[in-house]
Amino acid sequence: MSSLIGSLVPLFRRSFLQLTVARTYATPKAGGALGGSKKKKLGKLGPVVEKKVIPVETDTNRLVNYVCGSNILKQGEDIKLQPDSEYPDWLWKMHVGAPLTLEEMDPNTKAYWRKLRRMALQRNNKLAKLKKF
Repeated sequence: MSSLIGSLVPLFRRSFLQLTVARTYATPKAGGALGGSKKKKLGKLGPVVEKKVIPVETDTNRLVNYVCGSNILKQGEDIKLQPDSEYPDWLWKMHVGAPLTLEEMDPNTKAYWRKLRRMALQRNNKLAKLKKF
């Protein structure tokens, strides 16, 4: 019985070593010397989409007369700009600068009260953060 076990131990040891050696081989990289195809890069949520490079418009005549980039279709062209008289008056009265402070706003507007409520919520959240418990 012991001679049978003694004869199996070298076989077991040799087969175990062969298995461990076989598992340590490195696999060739894709597109390497063996001519494998390139694999797509995978991100956390799947394959990474390559970004398209959109050329910048440098034609000054086109920049002055058209809304560049307004055409999202494959066919057609960008929207042509019209004279200022063709656009509504409220468009030229819009506030496009820095946001107005509370003192600059009219208290009879909904925007004033929304801003006041938002500022109060921000203040309460900041005070609640300072509390220990």
